[in-house]
Amino acid sequence: MALPCRISVFTEKGKTKIGLIKPMKMLSSLSQDEKLLQVAKEVEEKTIQMVEEAK
Repeated sequence: MALPCRISVFTEKGKTKIGLIKPMKMLSSLSQDEKLLQVAKEVEEKTIQMVEEAK
């Protein structure tokens, strides 16, 4: 349900924006399983890195 993470690219007031729902926040509200949260953390870090590199 939570993975893969959706990345949205949209234009607002003439500027291109990139948005995403952070996996740690979403998955931590669904489960406290440490292994799952570790995967969510890794996915979030890599996704944020991809977004930063795309700027």
